[in-house]
Amino acid sequence: MRKPLNMMLGVCAIYGAMLISTRVQAQNKTEAISYGANPAAGHYLSVDDAKIYYETYGSGGTPLVLLHGGLYGYIEEFGELIGEMSKHRRVIAIATRGHGRSELGTNPFSYALFASDAFAVIRHETGEKVDLLGFSDGAVTAYTLAAAHPELIRQLVAIGGPRKFADWTPKAQAEFKSAKPGDVERDSPQFVAGRKKLMPQPERWLEFVERLNAMESGPVYVTDEQIRSIKAPALIVAGDHDPYNQTAKFVELFQLLPNGELAVIPGCGHVVLDCKGPFTIAAVAAFLDKQGK
Repeated sequence: MRKPLNMMLGVCAIYGAMLISTRVQAQNKTEAISYGANPAAGHYLSVDDAKIYYETYGSGGTPLVLLHGGLYGYIEEFGELIGEMSKHRRVIAIATRGHGRSELGTNPFSYALFASDAFAVIRHETGEKVDLLGFSDGAVTAYTLAAAHPELIRQLVAIGGPRKFADWTPKAQAEFKSAKPGDVERDSPQFVAGRKKLMPQPERWLEFVERLNAMESGPVYVTDEQIRSIKAPALIVAGDHDPYNQTAKFVELFQLLPNGELAVIPGCGHVVLDCKGPFTIAAVAAFLDKQGK
């Protein structure tokens, strides 16, 4: 069951309750692999002021880099996707700084900072072009990275990522503004307790939420000029009943892309990989496979 919006914080926080329950199901389907806390697949890379955690799976093909959603989001939300994609290509799933096992560091949060972290991990792991998939906050980071480093990205998939705060629905905007950083732990204590067990510095949880909130307040996450500059083939994915982002804004974003496609997942809200996982994964795979694996 989804929590009321006023219990959530940020464009990625507000789908937390749904993710908590569905991730258990996804992990059962993928042989209970502890995505996001898998010592067999985990790595750390020191990037500027923080150690960034990431996991690698599979081999061969064009590497697929995954950037998860914010706050409630983490590597585990991609469990089913990783299980499928790693059958025929290498998958690099990066934990955004402050999330799970990645350190917070000292720099203010920004999508440019997150993109810089991801760039460092990618170049540490491979010198070739990659396919990039981001969800929600991760999608915004993916836009930012693709615009800044066109030489890095072969193809881009962005799921549920807005360009700016004004792209949210009016209700989501109003309830975000009234939310407080302490609401997350108050309303989801078990979830936060689990996240703190992963964090290198759990005592900084509230600071983490405050930093993320400041970043997500916008007003602009990525400019239209940045979107227009993305020449790589790009697939924009959104649920047709996303209560947090205006569907029309995803259409606008798609129309800005020089080489874009749009996939609206029917009957789904924000978290399309949980709503219709196999359907969404099939759409993503078909897009990525156009230029070969």
